[in-house]
Amino acid sequence: MDCDGVLTDGRLWLTEDYDEQKTFHARDGQGISLMHRAGLRTGIVTGRKSTAVERRAHDLKMPYVHQFAKDKVKALEEIIAEAGVSLAECAFVGDDLGDIPPMRRVGLAVAVADAVAETKQVAHYITDLKGGRGAVREVCELILKAQGRWEELMKNFNS
Repeated sequence: MDCDGVLTDGRLWLTEDYDEQKTFHARDGQGISLMHRAGLRTGIVTGRKSTAVERRAHDLKMPYVHQFAKDKVKALEEIIAEAGVSLAECAFVGDDLGDIPPMRRVGLAVAVADAVAETKQVAHYITDLKGGRGAVREVCELILKAQGRWEELMKNFNS
């Protein structure tokens, strides 16, 4: 997935030391954690670089993080090779023009609700929720339910 506009609402807070601060939604983090419990892997491919992304990815134990990725397709191909999966087995969540090339290559292309029109046009699925407002959680639930894994995961919370 992309970061800015997907895991965040797209706004950037620039710090005096030339870093960025970002706001992440806790439900997106829970969704990513559920994906990992189900044995699925997640990652971030972003054209920007910040310690906030490093920290969030580390906290969520996301195995694939490509920051300052000027060629998102190349980053996606590196992830595919490292993961040993096919493009058809992958999803990509995006919101803006730079996300269109990787979205065109994966089995499930997702645009967040507030994505630009061109990104929505190439998406197989458009979330009901906006980026940084639970859209990633929505995608995680969609995938886990489609794979028949959701009910088993929910047993941990229903006891």
